[in-house]
Amino acid sequence: MTKDHNMEFSLFAHMERIDDSQPHQQLYDEFIELCKIADDGGMRAIWTGEHHGMEFTIAPNPFLSLVDLAHHTKNVRLGTGTVIAPFWHPIALAGEAAATDLMTKGRLEIGIARGAYSYEYERIMPGLDAWEAGQRMRETAPALRKLWQGDYAHKGEFFQFPETTSTPKPVQPDGPPIWIAARDPNSHEFAVAQDFNVQVTPLWQGMAEIETLMQRFNDARAKHPSKAPKIMLLHHTYVGKDDDDVSQAVDELHRFYNYFGAWFQNKRPVKQGLIEQLSDQDIANNTMITRDNIARDLTIGTAAQVIDRLKRYQDLGYDEFSFWIDSGMSFDRKKKSLQRFINDVMPAFA
Repeated sequence: MTKDHNMEFSLFAHMERIDDSQPHQQLYDEFIELCKIADDGGMRAIWTGEHHGMEFTIAPNPFLSLVDLAHHTKNVRLGTGTVIAPFWHPIALAGEAAATDLMTKGRLEIGIARGAYSYEYERIMPGLDAWEAGQRMRETAPALRKLWQGDYAHKGEFFQFPETTSTPKPVQPDGPPIWIAARDPNSHEFAVAQDFNVQVTPLWQGMAEIETLMQRFNDARAKHPSKAPKIMLLHHTYVGKDDDDVSQAVDELHRFYNYFGAWFQNKRPVKQGLIEQLSDQDIANNTMITRDNIARDLTIGTAAQVIDRLKRYQDLGYDEFSFWIDSGMSFDRKKKSLQRFINDVMPAFA
């Protein structure tokens, strides 16, 4: 199902560090600067997420960041990418989201996920597993719209409460658009049936996964033809000035994904929020995430190469492409890549 309109672009960003050499204040100032570049460059949205106790992704409450970003940006939509549903009571989430919509003058969008890291689950909700987290997300997300409408009583598996109204109510008439982070077919079906938009990330798994995720969305759309949700592809992106620059980015993202995998597996010691550093040998021994598949499967290349890849995503039917900038790279390298994306890649989709 090829769409006849152009893909839109957004930035997905957090503070991040794998050692304590950079102060948080500096990282935050750099985060704001990247977001201002995205806003000035005409990106549709900025997405920032929720993570706890991990210096790898520093973002304890996305609403705080988005409220501050509203003062530093003019046009860009401000999205949670994503709140971790099981860590929230629906009334609290509805109210904080509505207050954020008020404070940002109606620029909020809400991405919601079940969460990904057992490291976080075992600290915030011991015993929680991915299945229950998904069930909690499916109970919480639909309750938000009802709380925004008001006088909503809830009797669910995880929450029960008498008639309640979100205070404040959102500025946007039907509340902020809601996006569901989806991977398996049931998640796509849940999102589309509820008229929620969908966010997907193939991580390092490449084009086959990008096609599969789109097919799942299209299958769900076919079952619910009256709904018209959007789908966003979130992917690590780097636009290099030449082949050597691209090669360096591949090295950096290869390292990043090895750290991502280590956090995900939750087996290495963590001190002061930093995971025990990986040796070159640790990285070389990881056969699941190799330099070759990072080079092949992420959205990395010169401007012309990145345009070619993005055209394929657009042809598949993606409505939005989100430039995932977290990479362990220096601020200067992130900034130059983002500027090349805005100046040399986005005009091909204007």
